[in-house]
Amino acid sequence: MELASKIQSFDLRASCFISCPPFIDAKRTKFRSNYRPISSFLTQTSRNLVKITTLRDIKVSAVSVEAEAEITTREDIEKLLLESSVDEQSGNQRRNRKEANAAGASSISSGVRLENISKSYKGLTVLKDVTWEVKKGEKVGLVGVNGAGKTTQLRIITGQEEPDSGNVIKAKPNMRISFLSQEFEVSLSRTVKEEFMSAFKEEMEVATRLDKVQKALESTVDDLGLMGRLLDEMDLLQRRAQSVNLDMVEVKINKMMPELGFSPEDSDRLVASFSSGWQMRMSLGKILLQDPDLLLLDEPTNHLDLDTIEWLEAYLNKQDVPMVIISHDRAFLDQLCNKIVETDMGVSRTYAGNYSQYIASKAAWFESQYIAWEKQQKQIDQTRDIISRLSAGANAGRASTAEKKLEKLQEEEQIEKPFQRKQLKIRFPERGRSGKFVVQMKNLEFGFGDKLLFNNASLTIQRGEKIAIIGPNGCGKSTLLKLIMGLEKPRGGEVLIGEHNVLPNYFEQNQAEALDLDKTVLETVEEVAEDWRLDDIKGLLGRCNFKTDMLDRKVSLLSGGEKARLAFCKFMVKPSTLLVLDEPTNHLDIPSKEMLEEAISEYEGTVLTVSHDRYFIKQIVNRVVEVKDNNLQDYAGDYNYYLEKNLDAREKDLQREAELEEKAPKVKAKSKMSKAEKEAQKKQKRMAFQNAKQKSKGLKNAKRWN
Repeated sequence: MELASKIQSFDLRASCFISCPPFIDAKRTKFRSNYRPISSFLTQTSRNLVKITTLRDIKVSAVSVEAEAEITTREDIEKLLLESSVDEQSGNQRRNRKEANAAGASSISSGVRLENISKSYKGLTVLKDVTWEVKKGEKVGLVGVNGAGKTTQLRIITGQEEPDSGNVIKAKPNMRISFLSQEFEVSLSRTVKEEFMSAFKEEMEVATRLDKVQKALESTVDDLGLMGRLLDEMDLLQRRAQSVNLDMVEVKINKMMPELGFSPEDSDRLVASFSSGWQMRMSLGKILLQDPDLLLLDEPTNHLDLDTIEWLEAYLNKQDVPMVIISHDRAFLDQLCNKIVETDMGVSRTYAGNYSQYIASKAAWFESQYIAWEKQQKQIDQTRDIISRLSAGANAGRASTAEKKLEKLQEEEQIEKPFQRKQLKIRFPERGRSGKFVVQMKNLEFGFGDKLLFNNASLTIQRGEKIAIIGPNGCGKSTLLKLIMGLEKPRGGEVLIGEHNVLPNYFEQNQAEALDLDKTVLETVEEVAEDWRLDDIKGLLGRCNFKTDMLDRKVSLLSGGEKARLAFCKFMVKPSTLLVLDEPTNHLDIPSKEMLEEAISEYEGTVLTVSHDRYFIKQIVNRVVEVKDNNLQDYAGDYNYYLEKNLDAREKDLQREAELEEKAPKVKAKSKMSKAEKEAQKKQKRMAFQNAKQKSKGLKNAKRWN
């Protein structure tokens, strides 16, 4: 094609040339609006090209255009065109692969299905024939103890890890799977709008290349061959910009920001100026802007305050995209999930409903499975008894029949005894009884720089009270605990510790970071454990997954999770009359939380805790203190009492209860069931029994033939 006709064939009104400059500089907050339109440059160039075609014997001087240094040389332009050629080839390969993959039909209509997935690490089986699925409209909660393989399953879904056996079946081969981890992926140096723009990787690459090609065109009007190649590249980029809807990027961002709670004025603010809760909203927004087919969330509520957790629940509830959620926040799972997949001892089991319904269903399943197992054990014992009585003489034939029956029961139809994990029990050692008044704060004033946290705040804590301190992140909850512990000094007023036998035991958020790295695991706990026998200390460490070969290991060699467990062991053995806990449930799995709740409930001393875990707070406290407006609002009752007295919180809680009620399956009382309904219920129980037998039979056969 002639160069002049190439220029005339361009759609110079394309919005991507005029209004969509690239996202290049991290310090720019929006697309540059002071761009010189490419059309004005090309119009001038066209006039010169007309002269070239009609007066070939006259050499036309180039149009003098100021160009940026990065694309002024021919070498730079050749490099730009070479990069474009490589990108186009890889893009074509990706498209060809997608088209080839799309030709095969999937066995599921939406979401993802894990089918007989097994995975081992160094001979240790983590997952064993795991099968479950998530479909459109489903929000699946993955539960299990730490180390059960929950995150491994997410990594297998995303392709970050390969299973040893089994298949991951996706509704479509080019599924967009997005992952929201507990460490939010944001760049603190960007503005909010730039952060959202970073979600559009391909679109930003096209915009960046358009910018570079435009600058290159402005500096190559004296080289017609090079200009022709650049115009070809511009034509290709224009088509790519149209295919990725480049002009819709800003429209999507402007629509998403208010949905996440951001105002237009927030666009130019730095990400670093926002709290972790708002940074989580940015991470979530970036994911949803990519229009995912599946959303994976790994501990999304860690480090979030109550208000942000409740916002996240409400926002995710409105989304229709299939979700898989790993969380140890039981209230969060209750509010959000409509299916629970439990992984225990490598085996998965699926339950319909939210977390509370899963607990009830699991208890019912365990009971029915145990009854079925017991019944079969009686059959086996009776059969053995028959064999022993008939094994001699004329009854040998009957004994042989009984032996075959026993073999069949034990090999093919045997029902496995349901496994129930033992609940570990701990007790906080107490050192006598404190006086009546444990802590008194009078007219407390404190802040950091110009930020005032407490102004004329007063509080009295008495022996035996178990108090939750609540409030949004940044309001001063952790600082209040540090003031009580004497780690911060008030600007005004006073903080007084009771005079008689007040022995505090302080667990801070970064407790693991305060460990002595040069000590061993055993030494770390032994140095604070009074009146503990060495065997008891080793037993405690063993219950926290520190095996014998790890006891002499240096703390510096432990992983982050191991350090957190060690810090908790150290906290548990120290005698006290006052427990001061700052976010103690962070990184604990649900059984560990239940263990901690029981220990605190049986502790006769005083407890003061900062926590955003609603389920945990409801279990342990008898008083709530809310940090609000630089003061302390006291509620002389448990968390339910706080909800009754705090109208805003009560309204939110009632709304959540109504939503849960709407989701819950309607169950009739047996006395109100019709005869047909009673028969149907009996049939369901019989089928459950038969299914249990059939599953056990399948496992036995698999063992026989493998």
